[in-house]
Amino acid sequence: MSSIQFEIQGKVAVIKLNRPAVFNSFNKEMALEMQSRLDECEENDDVRAIYIIGEGKAFCAGQDLQEVTDPNGPELTSIVKDHYNPIIERIRNIEKPIIGAVNGVAAGAGANIALACDICVATESSSFIQAFSKIGLIPDSGGTFTLPRLVGMQRAAALMMLGDKVVAKDAEQMGMIYKSFSDDTFSEESMKIATKLSNMPTKGIGLTKRALNLSMISDLTTQLKVEEELQTIAGGTHDYNEGVASFLEKRKPEFKGK
Repeated sequence: MSSIQFEIQGKVAVIKLNRPAVFNSFNKEMALEMQSRLDECEENDDVRAIYIIGEGKAFCAGQDLQEVTDPNGPELTSIVKDHYNPIIERIRNIEKPIIGAVNGVAAGAGANIALACDICVATESSSFIQAFSKIGLIPDSGGTFTLPRLVGMQRAAALMMLGDKVVAKDAEQMGMIYKSFSDDTFSEESMKIATKLSNMPTKGIGLTKRALNLSMISDLTTQLKVEEELQTIAGGTHDYNEGVASFLEKRKPEFKGK
């Protein structure tokens, strides 16, 4: 059985982490397949949004420690460099909206993969934990970059050093995630977000994502220049012209992501 389930529903690519017996923890096979599926999503023009979820009761428990302790398994350096870093870079650099749909525990690398997504939502019974300190490691998978920007340096430091579990409602209140939904409605509500995004002007949304990425390292003057350049690109798209035309003609727009 594949460690990643993949299907396209309309314009939404669904990537499902599929090792439920170990709470969807990552091993080499799963990490490399995840990278491949993200590449496929980037290259397929029919995919307008990406939805990442876990199979079973968990989103992702992080790294499979059986692999780390296997004498014949990959070294820790390789796991970070070759498995997780490429996943995070793809999530942040693919210019399509990516939804992290956290349906259970998200721990360690699993938490940071979810938080790297453009929009992260969770079931009310879900929880997030920076589990690294409990085994003497540092947060990876972009955690030290992403989490302080979401919740502030003090709170990020406390969560990373203490390894406290954060339930979904608290994660929502502190700005770690966008929204939490009841367990009963989560599947429908989270997919609604992905479907809505897939029908929007996704070329402009992709450019917005690029601008947000650049804002992490830019001063104001540089960022204003970025906005100027990207707005010029957005203004030359089919979707911009369609959006304006549909507004003036008082009809529903038909966006193509171009």
